[in-house]
Amino acid sequence: MEQNLSEQELVRRQKMQDLIDKGIDPFGHAFTRTHRSADLKKLYGDKTKEELQELNVEASVAGRIMTKRRMGKLGFMHIQDRDGQIQIVVNKGVVGEEVYEIFKASDIGDIIGIKGEVVKTDSGELSVKAHEYTHLCKALRPLPEKFHGLTDVEERFRRRYVDLIMNEESRKVAMLRPKIIRAIQHYLDGQGLIEVETPVLQPILGGAAARPFVTHHNTLDMDFYLRIATELPLKRLIVGGMEGVYEIGRLFRNEGMDTKHNPEFTTVEAYVAYSDMYGMMDLCENLLNSVAMEAIGKTEFEWNGKTISLQKPFKRISMVEAIKEVTGVDFSKQMSVEEALQLAKEHHVEVEKHQMTFGHIVNLFFETFCEEKMVQPTFVYGHPIEVSPLAKKAEDPRFTQRFELFIDGTEYANAFSELNDPIDQRQRFEKQLELKALGDDEASEMDTDYVEALEYGLPPTGGIGIGVDRLVMFLTGQTSIREVLLFPHMKNK
Repeated sequence: MEQNLSEQELVRRQKMQDLIDKGIDPFGHAFTRTHRSADLKKLYGDKTKEELQELNVEASVAGRIMTKRRMGKLGFMHIQDRDGQIQIVVNKGVVGEEVYEIFKASDIGDIIGIKGEVVKTDSGELSVKAHEYTHLCKALRPLPEKFHGLTDVEERFRRRYVDLIMNEESRKVAMLRPKIIRAIQHYLDGQGLIEVETPVLQPILGGAAARPFVTHHNTLDMDFYLRIATELPLKRLIVGGMEGVYEIGRLFRNEGMDTKHNPEFTTVEAYVAYSDMYGMMDLCENLLNSVAMEAIGKTEFEWNGKTISLQKPFKRISMVEAIKEVTGVDFSKQMSVEEALQLAKEHHVEVEKHQMTFGHIVNLFFETFCEEKMVQPTFVYGHPIEVSPLAKKAEDPRFTQRFELFIDGTEYANAFSELNDPIDQRQRFEKQLELKALGDDEASEMDTDYVEALEYGLPPTGGIGIGVDRLVMFLTGQTSIREVLLFPHMKNK
């Protein structure tokens, strides 16, 4: 082990031993703080040097040494806590020779506690003048010179702990994410919805089209899926009379990884009895507006070089209208699968074996030609029935009462007037089983218990799912999902 250590690491281990020899535990003990750096700046940042001398304020702070310089018997350093940095002044005449030697031997990255007087230096910087200096933890590895300087961006995600020390932007996003989630809860609670939790391990695949992770329960000797959606358990609760429920939870999909996808991700799903797709449009507009104002304080955002507004109302357009606008093809007309396949061929739209239905072709046209043109928030509604096994039929039974919200070509939300006809639901599950037999890994399974639940009566219901990670990306201006997850999945080194 030792021979792999760098020269710096060997020096730091020697310093660790020196502390032990002095009777100081290199990995320290609890330390009581009175303030964090932001508290001091808020309380005393605008005070003059003289005013602070009169006030004679004592403070105890703790953090990691980020900078350090010495001028004879006077030392200066910046320590960093959760909120930022504060300067520490160490005067040999005040702390004494022995403590000053400990300060001199300290390294960037060490964690210390300081008790002292809040002062302004001659240059006007708010500081704590140390009366007591407590070593709390020895850093055995040096911090990188400048973490941005790492050629391998992936290192930032692999060693998020170093990224959080070195990168203020990462800390900011990490703090904003929970604020955004609280704001979602505040809005939905205010609408009278009840926050619930449903199982992550599910015996039947359903609620979305996605490839699952499979795991095994030894005692029951049966396989379970990690949930790909929270939809079916939540709708069971509407049957049970809870009338309005939501869950913010982690979903798992055994699929590719890119700037918008991670195998585990967070969504909020909400269901409201006596509502429908249009009620969900209103809920979605109001929620995004409210969350943006509460968490970020604005509703206009610079995104990919464009100014995007979350002010309502959002644009609303049907899928077939959107396709007609861009390509001139009118899928609202009655046509056979053969005619639809011919149109796909003419427009160079690739159709796979399990997609040879009218609805799949309509959906492929939309994905190919229209999706990326949706810049301002746009509700696209009227999805084909083949790609919407859980949504109510529209007047034209080839289409459903479903919408997706797009912002700058990316989907942020998916919503339905929920299918509450148990006979229709059973048939659609059967259709999914046929697709599974044709090799569609993402098709749902037959959920007999769910059909039984519907037979007890699900009131007309609106339901919506919103991608929390993507929303956090948008609100914090991040272009990769890995920036908003503290521990994104990484390929093996």
